[in-house]
Amino acid sequence: MRVAIDMDFINKIIFGDCEKILKKFPDKSIDLIFTSPPYADARRRTYGGVAPDEYVDWFLSKAEQFLRVLKPTGTFVLNIKERVVKGERHTYVIELIMRIKQQGWLWTDEFIWHKKNPFPGKWPNRFRDGWERLLQFNRQRKFNMYQEAVMIPPSDATKACALRLTDADKTRRKIKTGSGLDSRLSSCVNRNMVYPTNVIYMATESWNRGHSAVFPIDLPIWFIKLFTVKGDIVLDPFIGSGTTAVAAKQLGRNYVGVDILKKSCLLAEERITQIKKYYDNTLTTN
Repeated sequence: MRVAIDMDFINKIIFGDCEKILKKFPDKSIDLIFTSPPYADARRRTYGGVAPDEYVDWFLSKAEQFLRVLKPTGTFVLNIKERVVKGERHTYVIELIMRIKQQGWLWTDEFIWHKKNPFPGKWPNRFRDGWERLLQFNRQRKFNMYQEAVMIPPSDATKACALRLTDADKTRRKIKTGSGLDSRLSSCVNRNMVYPTNVIYMATESWNRGHSAVFPIDLPIWFIKLFTVKGDIVLDPFIGSGTTAVAAKQLGRNYVGVDILKKSCLLAEERITQIKKYYDNTLTTN
């Protein structure tokens, strides 16, 4: 059953603090929340920066609204990364996970975005970051998930493995490690598509869209396909340059974007207008 949302909010980019804006939204009205908030002590010139020791409390009041507006069958995906403070990783992400669980969320899964082209850098005590977390939270154990929508072709290694199977491999049996898990390698025979892992391999955004932190559009596309169907509502409460909204628009979903920076809202609206013109022109010429 769909919950009615004021159409003033649907398919709009809204200027303001998401915590205050979302208080105007009805309960259980959003299908997917996908967002990447400002990381602790980062983007000072654009967002002012939130100190690592203050980050959890700052975020929790917003997460309370996320929990209220998300449907029971919906999903919240949080793209976040630990900050290095005085030469060591700060624990605010770990602390945030624990506090969010106390708030009533289920920490269902964790995805890793493996960046194919991380930015170069050098530090005396660590290597450059080549990955980021995407934390999956849900309100309940049973939620909407469309795994077939993100299936991928099998790897060359999987295909090679399928060619070497023996008759014993083609029957379900207890594996020798004693873990209690059954093994059936024949499941990879004659498979044109297979399910992915929770490690996602994608390049970072190849050009700057006038925003200080842009993730590739394929990232929200992947999660929107996994957790929604056409007509569902996708919320990004830190919309930035509008990437999540553009992804939702491309996939036939409704979107709601919120950002505290007017400049970002205007940039997001411009990108959405461009994509709408592209589709309108495509329909006209075909």
